[in-house]
Amino acid sequence: MGKKILQLEQISKSFGDTKVLDQISLEIEQGEFITLLGASGCGKTTTLRIIAGLEHPDNGRVLLNGRDVTLFPPEKRTVNTVFQNYALFPHMTVGENIAYGLKLKKFSKEQIQKKVAEMLELVQLEGYQNRMPGELSGGQRQRVAIARAVAVEPQVLLLDEPLGALDLQLRRQMQFELKRLQKQLGITFIYITHDQEEALNMSDRIAVMRKGQFEQIGTPNEIYETPKTSYVAHFVGEANILRGTVAEAGENILLHTPAGSFSAHCYEVAAEQGKTACVAVRSEQVSFQPAEQSLTGLSAVIREKTFAGGMLRIVLELTDGQTLVASRHGIDLPAQVGQQMTVFWEPSQAIVVEDSEEELP
Repeated sequence: MGKKILQLEQISKSFGDTKVLDQISLEIEQGEFITLLGASGCGKTTTLRIIAGLEHPDNGRVLLNGRDVTLFPPEKRTVNTVFQNYALFPHMTVGENIAYGLKLKKFSKEQIQKKVAEMLELVQLEGYQNRMPGELSGGQRQRVAIARAVAVEPQVLLLDEPLGALDLQLRRQMQFELKRLQKQLGITFIYITHDQEEALNMSDRIAVMRKGQFEQIGTPNEIYETPKTSYVAHFVGEANILRGTVAEAGENILLHTPAGSFSAHCYEVAAEQGKTACVAVRSEQVSFQPAEQSLTGLSAVIREKTFAGGMLRIVLELTDGQTLVASRHGIDLPAQVGQQMTVFWEPSQAIVVEDSEEELP
C-alpha cells in the first residue's frame, strides 16, 4: 500500500430536500489515477467540488495528507481543477494563462519563464506561448488548461469531464496524452466521466457511483470482469441480466429460469439453494449455434442484427420473451433474423451479482 494522499470520510451532502451524497468514504493513494464513473446526477461533480473546497459537506471530513481540510477554502488546498470548458482567460496568451497561478503564488519572473517553458514542453506545445486561446484547437486548449493547472504543482488534480467537448478521435488521443502526463508528473488524478470506455482505458481504479453512493470500487479489470451488482454489470460494458431460482448452490450454481437452466459462478456474491439469484453475462461471452445442432443451452430466436463501431450486435429472444444481446467482431455472420438458435456460455463467464433491481439510475 502506498501513501494515502486523500481520504473522504462519511461525506453527506443535500441541496434542499435532495440528498446528493449519502455517507460516502474513499481513500486515494499518492500518484493514483482514480475515476468517478456514473450517470448524470449520481453525485460525481458534487464529490469533486467538495474535494476542491468549492462546496462544504453537511457531514463527514476531507483529509488531505492526513490533515482535515473540510472547511478550508480552495486556495488553502494543494488541489487544482480542470473543467470541461477549460476556462482559459481569452484575453491572455497561452504563456500568460500558464503563468497566472504562478504569479498569484509570487514566483519570480525567471522562475515563471522557466516553468512556462517546462509546461509547454510537457504538453507538447513548444512555441505556442504567444498564441491566444481563440487561435487553438479544442485539444490544444485542453492541454493549455492542464499545463496551467499542473504548473503550480498541486498534490491532487481534479478533472471534471475534461474531454467532454472533444470529438471521438481527439478524445481517444487525449486519453493517452492524459495518462502519459499523469505518469510523468506523478500527481494524483481524480477524474470524472460518464464514459465507461474512458474510465476503463485510463484508470488505476474506478469508483462507480449511483444515487450518491459508491456501488463498487475496484480496478478496471475487477469492475468489468467481476461486477458486484446488476447495476455495475449493466452500466460498465454491455451485460445481459438473468434471474432464476438456484437449483444447486456452491461456487458454481445451477439456475432454473423460465427459458431453461444454466450454470453460473459465484465470485464475491453467494447464492442460496431455493432462493432467487441474479446473473450477469457479458454480450461478448454469449455464444449461439443453430438449434438443429442440439447443443444444451437456452432456446432463442434471432430478432435483430446491427453493426456499429466494428462490432456486430445480435439480439436474441428467449422463449420467455426476454432478450439477450451477443456481440461479435465483424460485419455479419451466416445466421439469419428469425432463425432458431441455442444460446450458451461458459459457467465462469456467468457471474452471480447482487440484484440492484432498477437497471437505470
